[in-house]
Amino acid sequence: MKKLLLLVLTFVFAVSCSSVKKTEKALNTGNYDQAINIALNKLKTNKDKKGKQPYILMLEQAYAKVIERDKNAVAYLEKEGNPANLERIFNTYTTLKSRQERIKPLLPLYLVEEGRNANFSIDNYDQRIISTKDKLSKYLFDNAKTLLSSAKQKSDYRAVYDDLIYLDKITPNYKNTKEMIEEAHLKGTDFVRVTMKNNTDVIIPRRLESDLLNFGTYGLDDLWTVYHSQPQRSVKYDYAMEVSLREINISPEQIKERQLEKEKLVKDGWEYLLDENDEIVVDDKGEKVKVDKMVKVRCEYYEFTQFKAANVVGNVQYRNLRTRQLLETFPISSEYVFQHIYANYSGDKRALEDGLLGYLGLKAVQFPSNEQMVYDSGEDLKNKLKNIITNYRFK
Repeated sequence: MKKLLLLVLTFVFAVSCSSVKKTEKALNTGNYDQAINIALNKLKTNKDKKGKQPYILMLEQAYAKVIERDKNAVAYLEKEGNPANLERIFNTYTTLKSRQERIKPLLPLYLVEEGRNANFSIDNYDQRIISTKDKLSKYLFDNAKTLLSSAKQKSDYRAVYDDLIYLDKITPNYKNTKEMIEEAHLKGTDFVRVTMKNNTDVIIPRRLESDLLNFGTYGLDDLWTVYHSQPQRSVKYDYAMEVSLREINISPEQIKERQLEKEKLVKDGWEYLLDENDEIVVDDKGEKVKVDKMVKVRCEYYEFTQFKAANVVGNVQYRNLRTRQLLETFPISSEYVFQHIYANYSGDKRALEDGLLGYLGLKAVQFPSNEQMVYDSGEDLKNKLKNIITNYRFK
């Protein structure tokens, strides 16, 4: 028990020393917020314990240094007078407030050796946060409004969208921000027209084409790309995606047969154990000894396998409709195999392995039609098409 207690104390001491060193390193390398985070985590409980004194001192030092750094940065940015700095100024003020709010619940923190409470400068940043947020909101709104009417590239509209989303986050319902967000999103979106071509001699089931082009079932989550399998007159499409099927191969209906002869020793009741004189063996209690009676059984097993396969081969092409340039071509293929096994037997089925018994009693089934085979291959084709769509990025 003493050894266990010693090990526990040693472990606790080692962890404590490690945390102190980490805090010191963060403080000495200018990672003040990291030092603050470690110290605050350690002071959440038993803050008055002697072992917590180093954390109080380092928290005081890190806090003073980071406050000085942040205030100097704000002063410089405000003096520069560039409205593009407003977001950084706003974020710095909110960080200053958030940081001191985390420390407040722990105060006071007493430094025993110095006989004083640790000093933490607590300011009211509310008015500065509000004032900066108002200026930042106006700047973001005016800048977005200008860009919405003058931007040329979709990437510009996407940048405007991000700014407006941020604006709506810090100042909800600011003027007509919601409408501008929708406009920026619409102008920044790539619209893709999707078509399917059947260059084979096999008729594609309508429901397969419908499934492949039903992008609502693909679970796509792309903010800036919209696929339309039914083109809309009001939309100016940027790209075209063509799913072209070149080959559809369907094998003949086949039934493969095989015959097996099986033989096995199996238990068939019991019998008395006999000695070399053909007399019944008796155990120590005078009871007759029984043993399993083993017999050799045979069985002829007849297995039938129904088989039919469909293979679909094609490609997916992306084109830029503005430049008429072919962007990329991806091969795509799918295979569906129908297989049904049934069997019967002659003789003693106890000679058969468990893996064969499951087919006994089953009967032949009707082969799926060619149309059904092509349709069933569509699920795999759909997954591969989805993989292409989700991984392709328009440049």
